[in-house]
Amino acid sequence: MTPRTVELELATPGLDAAGRPVRVPLGVAGAEPGAEHMLVNLGPQHPATHGVLRLVVELEGETVRRVIPHIGYLHSGFEKLGEYRHYNQIIPLTDRTDYLSPMANNVGFALGVEKLMGIEVTERCRVLRVIACEMSRIISHLVWLGTTGIDLGAYTPFLWSFNEREKIYNLQEAWTGARLTTSLTRVGGLMADIPEGWERGLAEFCGHFPTVLDEIETMFSRNAIWIGRTQGVGAIGAAEAISWSLSGPMLRAAGVAFDVRKDKPYLGYEEYDFDVPVGEHGDIYDRYAVRVEEMRQSNRILQQALGRLRPGPINVDDPRVVLPPKSRAMSDMEAMIYHFKQVMEGVRPPVGEAYFAVENPKGELGTYLVSDGTAKPVRWRIRPPSMINLAALPRLCEGALLSDVIAINASVDIVMGEIDR
Repeated sequence: MTPRTVELELATPGLDAAGRPVRVPLGVAGAEPGAEHMLVNLGPQHPATHGVLRLVVELEGETVRRVIPHIGYLHSGFEKLGEYRHYNQIIPLTDRTDYLSPMANNVGFALGVEKLMGIEVTERCRVLRVIACEMSRIISHLVWLGTTGIDLGAYTPFLWSFNEREKIYNLQEAWTGARLTTSLTRVGGLMADIPEGWERGLAEFCGHFPTVLDEIETMFSRNAIWIGRTQGVGAIGAAEAISWSLSGPMLRAAGVAFDVRKDKPYLGYEEYDFDVPVGEHGDIYDRYAVRVEEMRQSNRILQQALGRLRPGPINVDDPRVVLPPKSRAMSDMEAMIYHFKQVMEGVRPPVGEAYFAVENPKGELGTYLVSDGTAKPVRWRIRPPSMINLAALPRLCEGALLSDVIAINASVDIVMGEIDR
């Protein structure tokens, strides 16, 4: 189905038979002649818009006739900034696109550059990157679960969700020194290996986490208020979801079993045993159920990755790509030269272009790079799942109630950093 074009023109107010002004509908198909419509602004500074998003909602009573999303309030300019930075200097920018899953963004960008350069990372690096991606998936979904619960009136699951999220943040901080902006990867490897005893902390989390998910599901899955606010609301079918180019939980909740980790594997995901949860009705409830099950599957992958972790290098053995150890740079002339050239000139991919897609928590995150052989990309473009999923919001809200707009918008799970990039 081709998405319907939204008409933005306002009709000129007219007069009725008694000479009183009549507010004319804004071109809504099926509206009653003379019906009075109201325009309501949600955002761009509103907690329920989950960022600086402005929603212009046209109402007939409390029924939504049209929703027009307005973006562009963040002015990040990440993609243009990247064209003036070395490839490794771009990694801190990827932290700030989807700032709820920075590690996964770091991995996606590094894989794009490595594809451009034809680099194969070490086995230990692959496993650690899988761990980083699945931890990101869990913390991103926990933020969604807790904040959506608040949007619909449930506060306790928010506390439970964020308590578990803090545990992963503690692990991220022990690994990278940062909780939110991790800058974990480097072209050809990682910024650091995990510290001693770190695996034990992750194993303890994986052992306890399913119990917390069970408690949250007890609060939600059979709750009459939650069911009434989510089932049959904001529904979309499989064919339509594909037409809108949806991805991630939004697409899988509509019944399409597409997951980049399964269909276009990377980092050895084909070697892991995990399931792809799929919904049936494509409504808010199915998106909730899919995300909860995805956290369980991520927990399974983390446990398998811990079992695969073996001693070894985390960086490729190529001084043109990876900085030499500081001890060598301070004692060996050749290492010092490589260190100087890396810092001053940066990594230099060959002339060409590359696109690499990863399965981020919100959907397919694509990284497109064009190289002219210098240390800075000619073009860096992102395929942001949040922006593409948000485009379907007007379709999802048609005919819903005003209160449903809050729930539907939350169910899309957007982050403005990768929309206003």
